[in-house]
Amino acid sequence: MQTKIFACVCQNIRLDHFLTSELNVSRNSVTELIKNALVSVNGTIQTKAGLKLNKNDTVVVEFPEAKKSEKSAVDFDIPIIFEDDDILIINKPPHLTVHPAPSVKEPTLVDWLKSKNISLSTLSGEERSGIVHRIDKGTSGALIVAKNNAAHANLAKQLENRTLGRYYLALIDYPLKNDVIVDKPIGRNPKNRLKMAVVQNGRSAKSAFCPLLTNENKQIELIAAKLFTGRTHQIRAHLNALGRHILGDNLYGFKSQKDKIDRVMLHAYRLYLIHPASGEKMIFTADLYDDFREQLLKFFTKEKLYETLRADTIALRFDTAF
Repeated sequence: MQTKIFACVCQNIRLDHFLTSELNVSRNSVTELIKNALVSVNGTIQTKAGLKLNKNDTVVVEFPEAKKSEKSAVDFDIPIIFEDDDILIINKPPHLTVHPAPSVKEPTLVDWLKSKNISLSTLSGEERSGIVHRIDKGTSGALIVAKNNAAHANLAKQLENRTLGRYYLALIDYPLKNDVIVDKPIGRNPKNRLKMAVVQNGRSAKSAFCPLLTNENKQIELIAAKLFTGRTHQIRAHLNALGRHILGDNLYGFKSQKDKIDRVMLHAYRLYLIHPASGEKMIFTADLYDDFREQLLKFFTKEKLYETLRADTIALRFDTAF
């Protein structure tokens, strides 16, 4: 158990605001710590994020060690792209949930990490040990894991200022006419609580899309996407607002039973960040999984795909288009 002690030098400041500043992490991370009874003020555990602190109050934060997974069914492995003492970059397979939840019965990415006895940050709570950002169960690709709290705090800040980000690849059911930026707020769909949608009072959300390859009959297109914010289902919701859908996405789009695709054809292809300890700029590419490649080869030649899927070419498309 790691402990940090802070002395409040301000008057009438909210507990969550104080810790967000002192720990240099997101308010969501602080809220998790408070909710899990890991924060005390003057010796008393506090579970109210809005508690007002007084000058000279003592705030103690406990960071528990990540517990080893108790699930015995972690019988899969995950490709590791890079690992050192601070971070782990993995290529998340499709059909794998990132972290446990009441509705999740099968082992998750977090369970796999714990089964490997990998050191993990605890800023996001026990269920999300090491998880700085997530991608949907059906989505594959590059994902970064924090191995200690200092790295986690640094990476969380990078997510906010966008020095950490990803380029995605997606197969869509109708071509985009041009490069396009969608800057529209996203919130829960009032007609279907499983979906997100562009809504008037949603959270700000901004995505950029670039067409890469269109098949011969102009029906299917490979596109790249870059996020400027990180909202739930952001790419899918913004494409839906454009009247486009990702192949295999039977929540936002549609698919025929004749040519069934069993997951969303969306892949986090390229990840960039600044190393939290060394300050080095780093770029990683996550290889496509076989199911994604099989779909691509139905519509495009190997020669065209080889040239298009060069990671530096995709980054350059965004640099020149926007």
